[in-house]
Amino acid sequence: MHFNPYGGSAARVAAGLVNLGRAPAAELVAMMRSCGMTLRRLSAADASAVADWGDRLRPIFAESDVDKRVEMVNELLAASACRPFISRHDGLPAHLHYASEHSGAVRRLQAYTAGGLAHLLCEEPERLGTCAREGCDTVYVDTSRNGRRRFCTTKCATRVYVADHRDRQRAG
Repeated sequence: MHFNPYGGSAARVAAGLVNLGRAPAAELVAMMRSCGMTLRRLSAADASAVADWGDRLRPIFAESDVDKRVEMVNELLAASACRPFISRHDGLPAHLHYASEHSGAVRRLQAYTAGGLAHLLCEEPERLGTCAREGCDTVYVDTSRNGRRRFCTTKCATRVYVADHRDRQRAG
């Protein structure tokens, strides 16, 4: 599934922040860069603030009611002081950002992820989710073609399907 840059990569960064939790700064930066974000470094204090932001993002993935999700994302947009800026950094052509390139890393990340979740909720609200396997709290952005993803990985899906199969075998 192809999303615009905010609804795709930014929403995946949001999911990554939730899943990494209180990770070291280098691990957070590596995840963000793997999603296409150009952030180069975070301080330990920034990493802590980013983890706090990830804690605020988690309930959005868990909520199934779109109206409640919208309300929650609107709160994040307000908290991140999100507003559009045209940016030209790192030799890239002019492109849209939701925080000034002169803002700090945490503020830019907050605006980026809040903006990404907002775009995704407006375009494909059902593509945010939390793994359906009991005991797994991994969140994801569903980029599958049909948009029917229920599990974070095929490993979790297989565990559920095998357990269901064994239950049916025992019952019948």
